[in-house]
Amino acid sequence: MLKVAVVTGGAGFLGSHLCDKLISNGLKVVCIDNLLTGSIENIEHLFGNENFSFIKHDVTNFIHVPGKVDYVFHFASPASPIDYLKLPIQTLKVGSLGTHKVLGLAKDKNAAFLLASTSEVYGDPKIHPQTEDYWGNVNPVGPRGVYDEAKRFAEAMTMAYHRFHGVKTRIVRIFNTYGPKMRLDDGRALPAFVGQALRGEDITVFGDGSQTRSFCYVDDLIEGIYRLMMSEITDPVNIGNPSEITIKQFAEEVLEITKSSSKIIYKPLPIDDPMVRQPDITKAKKLLDWEPKIDRKEGLKITIEYFKRKLGI
Repeated sequence: MLKVAVVTGGAGFLGSHLCDKLISNGLKVVCIDNLLTGSIENIEHLFGNENFSFIKHDVTNFIHVPGKVDYVFHFASPASPIDYLKLPIQTLKVGSLGTHKVLGLAKDKNAAFLLASTSEVYGDPKIHPQTEDYWGNVNPVGPRGVYDEAKRFAEAMTMAYHRFHGVKTRIVRIFNTYGPKMRLDDGRALPAFVGQALRGEDITVFGDGSQTRSFCYVDDLIEGIYRLMMSEITDPVNIGNPSEITIKQFAEEVLEITKSSSKIIYKPLPIDDPMVRQPDITKAKKLLDWEPKIDRKEGLKITIEYFKRKLGI
């Protein structure tokens, strides 16, 4: 009998890639999404698959999934600044009430639970690169706090269910990830830069472009998440690519690959935007035998081809 996985937020960028991975690994998948920021287009290729089912539902309300469930992956949440700044209360609710409801499902089904947390729990970090034992530097009342604190609360709730109810829990701290199925308008640097370059528009860099990010290709990330769920590790684990680059250098890289004649322009830095971001993946290497395989330029080329198709170029 096939193992059954529930994926909340399964119609989103990462959730839909996870659904593909689980099905290709021989699991039955129940995808739950209210389509607030997710898209049916990301999962419609799975609709004819007998091992896939979709439930349109808001996980901040009671969740009913009939039959046995072996794994629960909680990916439901707006995840890009443009989304969580537009949907601040929904973001806080899915991180708090939603996490509570989804943990309740895992407890009821005696299923293993994995929380998709984020490097944003580190805030604008005072240590570099970021290790899992760093507690972070987050402004709880700033505009980004709605996402940062929702995920910090979700981690605390996850550990409480593990310690108090004995639920088998995992926490992945996801660093900047990119690849096909990203939305061009999701406000993150990569789709913004690529979209602007392909349309011949000015590329908008916030601040002076000296802030850094570390971009991980989506297939690498999903492999790390799968390995974490199949492990026995209850403490948080960073999954990301430690190859760090400044935002200005990254914009130049996009221009080079797209062969665009766009110019780079500079705008003021958003409030509480982190100045550095780089995962320490020592733990993932040691405990999961995982590290990213896909070079950034290689992944960028695949992603740019995807965006070209979306734009009809």
